[in-house]
Amino acid sequence: MATNLTPQYHEAEEEYKKAQTAEEKLACLKKMYQLVPKHKASEKLQADLKTKMSELKTEIEHDKKHPKKVGVSYKFPKQGAGQYIILGAPNAGKSRLLTRLTRATPEVAAFPFTTREPHVGMMEWNDVNVQLIDTPPITPDYLESYVSSLVRAADAALLMLDLGDDDGPFAAETVITRLADVKTMLVGAKPAAHEDQSIQHIKTLLVCNKIDLDGAQDRLDIVKEMFAPKFPIHVISAEHGTGLEELRNAIYEFLKVIRVYTKHPGKPADMKSPFTCPVGSTVIQMAELVHRDFADKLKSARIWGTGVHDGQAVGREHVLHDKDVVELHI
Repeated sequence: MATNLTPQYHEAEEEYKKAQTAEEKLACLKKMYQLVPKHKASEKLQADLKTKMSELKTEIEHDKKHPKKVGVSYKFPKQGAGQYIILGAPNAGKSRLLTRLTRATPEVAAFPFTTREPHVGMMEWNDVNVQLIDTPPITPDYLESYVSSLVRAADAALLMLDLGDDDGPFAAETVITRLADVKTMLVGAKPAAHEDQSIQHIKTLLVCNKIDLDGAQDRLDIVKEMFAPKFPIHVISAEHGTGLEELRNAIYEFLKVIRVYTKHPGKPADMKSPFTCPVGSTVIQMAELVHRDFADKLKSARIWGTGVHDGQAVGREHVLHDKDVVELHI
């Protein structure tokens, strides 16, 4: 007998994998437990969830009684269509890229370790924004303890590679290895399934910077041999603007989200502030983004957009398309 877990359960499971604190993990586990179909085939899963919840409750109580001394940590609430972490070795051009794609103004200099703490910017793409977070460099001997947590919580990553340096491809390989050592795997596409739930796979674009420098094309050939089977590769010069618009488009499209606009009955649609949700999302899933109570209260919906007549009434499980306009009735 199959467990038949729902899409909502799998979404809660993804939230659990990205949770950064014991309290957040416990909240996700409680949600997962509520969403598990209650029948014989799911008894083992129910028991496992109860065990994890019990262990986390014990951990939380222990930490309250015996607070730990912790180092610097950062947490950035997600904004816009998605959140990217910018990763790379020293002088790969991470901060310069942030300044070119957003209005952020981190310090940029031609010497290593200019970035000592994360910097955030919002990249505009048509009528939505994507959140980009610049991070300190990663080397064989240097990985800020909080960086892996930021990566695991993000929707995707940009791995910067320096085409102006013969060691650039190998420095990027070091970044991948260092994160893998803390069970954070950079991948071009997430695997359909994996056994070790402690490992987090983060889909990643490889951004090869400084194509304008001498010898960069030869180094790019090496990069393609090393990384083309693993990651989508984008070639740019952050300094001179080469390839930035193509990268901007790729960053948005790699998120695999759609824009959905809303309207009130009898009024024009709000075409300036769309909601973004994963490709394949349904009306009920989009309603949860508008307000957490809408999913329970939703009675009906009307759609203007792809595959429907204007204003057509649809069911809760109707699959939405990019730029659909939705009128929710609760």
